Amino acid sequence: MKKIHETIAMIHPLDASLMQQAQDRLDSLTKPQGSLGRLESLAKQIVGISGTLRPSLQNKVIVTVAADHGVVSEGVSAFPQEVTPQMVYNFLRGGAAINVLARHVGAQVVICDAGVASDLTPHPELIVKKVAYGTKNMAHGPAMTDHEAIKAVTAGIEIVETLVRQGVNIIGTGDMGIGNTTASSAIVAVITGTPVEQVTGRGTGIDDGTLSHKVAVIQKSIAVNKPDRLNGMDVLRKVGGFEIGALAGVFLAAAAHRIPVVIDGFISGAAALIAAAIEPKVKEYMLPSHCSVEQGHRITLNYLGLKPLFDFDMRLGEGTGAALGIGIAEAGIKIINEMATFKDAGVSEKSA
Repeated sequence: MKKIHETIAMIHPLDASLMQQAQDRLDSLTKPQGSLGRLESLAKQIVGISGTLRPSLQNKVIVTVAADHGVVSEGVSAFPQEVTPQMVYNFLRGGAAINVLARHVGAQVVICDAGVASDLTPHPELIVKKVAYGTKNMAHGPAMTDHEAIKAVTAGIEIVETLVRQGVNIIGTGDMGIGNTTASSAIVAVITGTPVEQVTGRGTGIDDGTLSHKVAVIQKSIAVNKPDRLNGMDVLRKVGGFEIGALAGVFLAAAAHRIPVVIDGFISGAAALIAAAIEPKVKEYMLPSHCSVEQGHRITLNYLGLKPLFDFDMRLGEGTGAALGIGIAEAGIKIINEMATFKDAGVSEKSA
């Protein structure tokens, strides 16, 4: 836990003085005050996060973490576990949706194996931080050991530390793992105190019967494990996933290094809940992207006090929503960096 504790100790509130300076500049730009809405509030938040009045978001990275889930053996997914490594190879070849959207916004995609249930062929762009070959079946006991939970969160922290040395300016979160909506639904139900059936969706497209079974499996998993909703590490250990733990580490480390971090969809949202349970100040560093079709995601964002930037009926994961969110965040920063003030442009200001 040493690395995790050291990271938490580095997380501080946003720079309120700089944020006021950012607001003053935004109000002086050639437009009615507040007329660019969320773009302005995003810019102000990123100024407070980064600690500079003129932040740059040129070095954009999406961290997509893959892992498998033992609970898949309960028949909760429409796809077999073999899809997880197959999709990782697709990411590495550049052929997945996340690759396309990352290229669209000029972001690098970093792929990490935190617990895929098979050995992946070595690849220069694959970061291997395998905690184990998938979690255990949480319907019969804890998904992972204390040591594995710590190792998963630490993996995410280490990824961000490497990116910091490379000059990253903004990070998006992404995931891949058959069965991870089951684990995420359990996390959201526990931490938010919401009934399981209200936070559980169809994942990759299960039918009504499988959905009912999925809800029952999650309810059983929570009853068997009795996770402590106030203890993020306990929730992760008992009903989480290795990719979720690693993404929680990404959120914590990004905040520690004053880097804005964009939440993707439901799985990233569950990881954000874990991170916020570990250290609540991390919420100030989070930028929500979209609201997933997965019904638990809106509940997650509401619990975190975050309003999504857009709702495109997306439910893919991988970091796809985060990629688009990064593009919106960059637009906000370009407003504060590139737009002329009334004084600079020689434009008359509002008279009253």
